[in-house]
Amino acid sequence: MKTYRLVSVLFFLLMTAIQGISQEKNNSAPFFFIQVTDPQFGFFESNKGFSKETELYEKAVSKINNLHPDFVVITGDLVNNKDDKSQIAEFKRITARITPSIPVWYSPGNHDIGQPPAQKDIDAFISEYGHDRFSFRHKNCTFIGLNSCLVKSGISEPEQLQFEWLSKELSNAEVMNHIIIFSHYPFFIKAFDEPETYSNISTEIRNRYLDLFKKFKVDAVYAGHLHNNESAKYGQMEMVTTSAVGKPLANAPSGLRIVKVYSNRIESVYYSLDELPEVIIYN
Repeated sequence: MKTYRLVSVLFFLLMTAIQGISQEKNNSAPFFFIQVTDPQFGFFESNKGFSKETELYEKAVSKINNLHPDFVVITGDLVNNKDDKSQIAEFKRITARITPSIPVWYSPGNHDIGQPPAQKDIDAFISEYGHDRFSFRHKNCTFIGLNSCLVKSGISEPEQLQFEWLSKELSNAEVMNHIIIFSHYPFFIKAFDEPETYSNISTEIRNRYLDLFKKFKVDAVYAGHLHNNESAKYGQMEMVTTSAVGKPLANAPSGLRIVKVYSNRIESVYYSLDELPEVIIYN
């Protein structure tokens, strides 16, 4: 009887050790996620219809399901008119086709909640999608999504509450391999000290966030809004602006961004919907 118990204990300890090694290896293995931004149902036809957005987004969802990323983040402007229930319903109908095992996270855009956003519109967004900001951990990395319409507007109390929440989340992420932020508005587009425009954050508010990102060694911010691709640096942090899966406003075609996360680096590539790879290869 004693021998049986000893064998059972040894077997349990062995299996626990194997599980721990396997989990550690899994956490260090590369993975990828997909950023989608600005499907903006209704934009092509100035809110008279959304057939083109449906075509593009259905194609995008099919590609997502074929590739099966670890998760998907949609960085705002889901619809063109926040008050158009048919636009919201069509976006949600197609999004629901994403394989259930692939988590989907949302950040609101100015077309989703207005600019400056009213609390009733933020509440409506949360009612539809479950959150207007988020934070989660995956394979020893922290991912944080912001309501950047609050950041852009500078509305004092709600923006301050979110800033305090962000500070706490970043503080809790200090031991992570990587910290990645998602935002509809890019904090800057081509240079960290560029003047404020319609498409970025004011320099005063921007600097406040950039100081925080620098303090906690944020690796990258992925944003949308511009309907074009841009990339710039602030120290070691990369500010990546991703073009629209919906209507393009510059040279970049409708597409998606694939972000590969390694233990020691992050790589991202924007692909048109017609040029997405069939499989993801890690170097």
